[in-house]
Amino acid sequence: MQWIEFRLEKRLEPPRWLGPSMPFIAVSAALFLGAVILLVSGRNPVVIYQRMFQAAFTNPGALSATLTAATPLLLTGLAAAVAFRMRVWNIGADGQLMIAAVLAAGVGIALGERSIAISLPAMLVAGVIGGVAWALIPALLRAYLRTSEVLTTLMLNYVAPLILFYLIIDSTSYWRDLESPSARVFPQGKTLAESDFWPEYGEGISVPFGLVVGVVLAVLLAVLLRSTRLGFQMKVAADSEAAGHYAGIRTVRLLILVMVISGALAGVAGASQVGDFSHRIEPKALQFATYGYTGIAVAALARYNPLGVVLSAFLVGGMTNAGFAIQGVDLPLGLIGLIQGLILLLVAASEVSSRYRFVFGRRARPEPHGTEPLREIDEQTAAGTGQEAAP
Repeated sequence: MQWIEFRLEKRLEPPRWLGPSMPFIAVSAALFLGAVILLVSGRNPVVIYQRMFQAAFTNPGALSATLTAATPLLLTGLAAAVAFRMRVWNIGADGQLMIAAVLAAGVGIALGERSIAISLPAMLVAGVIGGVAWALIPALLRAYLRTSEVLTTLMLNYVAPLILFYLIIDSTSYWRDLESPSARVFPQGKTLAESDFWPEYGEGISVPFGLVVGVVLAVLLAVLLRSTRLGFQMKVAADSEAAGHYAGIRTVRLLILVMVISGALAGVAGASQVGDFSHRIEPKALQFATYGYTGIAVAALARYNPLGVVLSAFLVGGMTNAGFAIQGVDLPLGLIGLIQGLILLLVAASEVSSRYRFVFGRRARPEPHGTEPLREIDEQTAAGTGQEAAP
């Protein structure tokens, strides 16, 4: 008796077109499934998607809002991309961003009404130091104690907001505003001097300085990964840690360096959050924004390509902006989150399908346990008596 077999089989030579096309296929499939959900819920998907596009890109001020939403996603996406390319699972960009924001805000407050030429680079450096310091904790634990970085980075994501809440709400720290009338009603952080606000570029369209920094970093990171010795070592170590040891690569030092780079990029995101947007520490806003987790989705959508992260951050930022702009009774914000979740799910599925293929086939059904020995005895008995064995 035959039965149908289904299994995953690793592709020996995946088609060249398959990898680059998978993100587009995943996004298209997610939009199609979203359209089906809209139809089932009694809404016109064509009208909804048109409203989303207009709210994200063409309405007055929409493009500026999309670029604002894309800025932290671009930087946290780069932080995830550089780590994940070496199979170092840094889930902690969220916490690294928060600690970086604390240090950047502290430096900005300390400098006061200084020139932006002094305060901006000082805040950037402080943010990088904060992100690197928070990333070094799981990096050292993984390098020397073989502790899973997934667990340590994830747990540190819960510690970082507690530090922010303590500094702004549960203490009279240097970062807390104790003088303004609004701060006496509800605790809030000190606001930076207006001269320390990071610049914006463009006429009619507001381009945050952090976005410009992110694009420059994406280009530099692409060159680093493709054309330098460090990029080659990361590729070898990602394919096989044993091969990296055999090739003379110091994998422990390389792992720490990759986590440092990833934490530094998340640190730039934290400094940008203070310098470009909030201009003070806002614990609740940073906690619920989940920029680090969304950055992982952005990186996955770009298949961890730094230049692709720029495009995917723009796309996800547009969807986020559109969700907030058109949400209402007829279109809840959760529906936009559902579409984003579908994109992430299908991108993850595309990663599997680009490495493996689905195989269907038929094969003989195995005999029940204990049947085969009895059949052999029947055949031997039949040979001795000249009769045929029972089937």
